Amino acid sequence: MSVRLYVGNLPKEVERTDLETLLKEGGELTSTKLITDHKTGKCRGFAFVTVPDDAQAESIIAKFNGYDFNDSKLKVEKASPRSEEAEGNNNAKGGKSNRRSGGKKRRGPVTLGDATASAQPDPRWAGELSKLKDLLAAQTANS
Repeated sequence: MSVRLYVGNLPKEVERTDLETLLKEGGELTSTKLITDHKTGKCRGFAFVTVPDDAQAESIIAKFNGYDFNDSKLKVEKASPRSEEAEGNNNAKGGKSNRRSGGKKRRGPVTLGDATASAQPDPRWAGELSKLKDLLAAQTANS
C-alpha cells in the first residue's frame, strides 16, 4: 500500500525535478507534488511525495529528515491522513478555505419557519400577484 510523505521547509527556488532527484537516493518514488504559489509559480515551502510501501517511507524519512538542502533543513514525515473536513477545505492541515468555492460550504434549502406567514410580497409585483391569485381562485371555482 502506498504511503504519502510530507516534505517541508523547502527553499522557494526548488524545482520538482530537483526534489525528485534528491529523494530517489532514498528509495523509489511513485509521485511528487510540489506545492507552488499561484501568482509567482515558486514553491510554497512544502511538497507531498508518494512511495510504494512503508519500508521505502521509513528509508526516506530516516535519510532526509533534517537533511541540509540548499541551506534549509528538510522536515520529512508521514503525511496526516485526509479527513472529510480537510478535503473540503483543500488543505490537509485544515487551514485556508477552498478558493474555488469562496470558502462557503453549500447547505440545503433555506427554511423560513414562521416567517412565511408574516412575509409580504414585493410591492413592485403586488399588482401582478393579486391578478394571479384572482385567476387561480376563478379556476378552482369553475372546476
